Amino acid sequence: MSAKKERFEDAASPSLGEEEEEEAMDAGDHETDVFGREEHHQVALPLSYLLRPFFSSLESESAPENGNETLMQKPVQIRYKTLTWPLVAVLMIAEIVSNGMLSLPSSLAVVGLLPVHNMGDAGYILAGPVGREVLAFGTIVFAVFATGGQILAGQIALGVLSSNKLCTMLYTGIFAIPTLIFAMPRTLGQLSWLSVASVVCIIVAGIVGMTGAGVYPIDGWSDQFSVAVKTDFVTAFISVTNPVFAYAGHFMFFILISEMRHPVDAMKAAYALQIFATTFYAIFAAVTYIYLGPSVSSPSFTSLPLKWSKAAYGIAIPNFLIAGSLYSHTAAKLLFVRFFRTSRHLHEHTLIGWSVWVSLIVVMNAAAFVLAVGVPIFNYLIGIAASLFASWYTYGIAGAFWLYDVWVYEGAAGAWRKRWVMSGLSGLTLGAGAFICVAGMYVTVKQIVDAYDSGEVSEPFGCG
Repeated sequence: MSAKKERFEDAASPSLGEEEEEEAMDAGDHETDVFGREEHHQVALPLSYLLRPFFSSLESESAPENGNETLMQKPVQIRYKTLTWPLVAVLMIAEIVSNGMLSLPSSLAVVGLLPVHNMGDAGYILAGPVGREVLAFGTIVFAVFATGGQILAGQIALGVLSSNKLCTMLYTGIFAIPTLIFAMPRTLGQLSWLSVASVVCIIVAGIVGMTGAGVYPIDGWSDQFSVAVKTDFVTAFISVTNPVFAYAGHFMFFILISEMRHPVDAMKAAYALQIFATTFYAIFAAVTYIYLGPSVSSPSFTSLPLKWSKAAYGIAIPNFLIAGSLYSHTAAKLLFVRFFRTSRHLHEHTLIGWSVWVSLIVVMNAAAFVLAVGVPIFNYLIGIAASLFASWYTYGIAGAFWLYDVWVYEGAAGAWRKRWVMSGLSGLTLGAGAFICVAGMYVTVKQIVDAYDSGEVSEPFGCG
């Protein structure tokens, strides 16, 4: 094995130690980066390693590496890198396993049980300044869409709990206020313990929902049960976007990792998330669909008898609230770090820092509120967000990352041909992202037009 390949594998390993890191970086030219650290050239390192300078912009406790003190290395008032991997796993679960789960049973009702069928910095490494702006913009917009989805879920929950005695827009506004407040802490560490309660609530709510469906199943539905359902393309594809959205929290991973005490432990959190989410999603969607049948609504709790629906929604509300706060926090955090990456305002309690932070949080939540009341149908809101952004963050970008690393660090097209299986899978992943984006937007827009023409949807900003 060549020395270059050995260095690549060391750098790609999650368990890269300090001695190996120093050895991998000991050759080449040296110059100082914007954080006062030394940059090393000549030795090619993969994307996962090159992202470390972006993560370390939030670090303040490390000693200067080149003898120069910088603002980022002085004792600070606001410490970001406080998260352990179990708390990151909980944060990941809290923001991913949420209202997206409640749309999965309705997807199975359409296609059956067995269907036949801060990203900005990563973008800079993949495609330079254009890649940075595109992926950063997509992250912000998608986070706002996701916040709107959580606010809308909260509005539905409040309406059910109060028997819809108020205007729906008032419910949306009532839920948007605490979502904004809980997004205010400057660090994810301050939100992590709230996320523990959030995860517990969505698990218990899911169990209550499945129990209610089992106790009061739809009569006669079991006689018509089928694991596969025939349907037309437009109807089926809007439901395909629901599971895409349910797994779409990956765009937050870089920001979560950047605030970890030990970023090399990130894969432990990711494995915990994927095992839990996949298991819980599959069980919840299948059980609910089996008992409630093709008439199951989205969100699925709405299809339960009233007392069970109220119990499930009441328990789930903290999850909707915290998940929405995490999304808007992420959108604001991306811009805030972009503005103040080398400034004392990032790490200190300054008037300018707090004014900008509060303004960003207010703007993100206000945009989400407008989105929630402007697109009042839950499935359509999920469909728009999933088609435009989740298609890439869940599928396409993952393929691009792998192809980039192999092309740049293992021998360009020759390495792709040598590892043709993974190259093919990565290409298919990119293609899947593009297809879901285009087809998803088409069917979503068509269904929105049809729904408004038929009078199914109330006017935006109306009481409903």
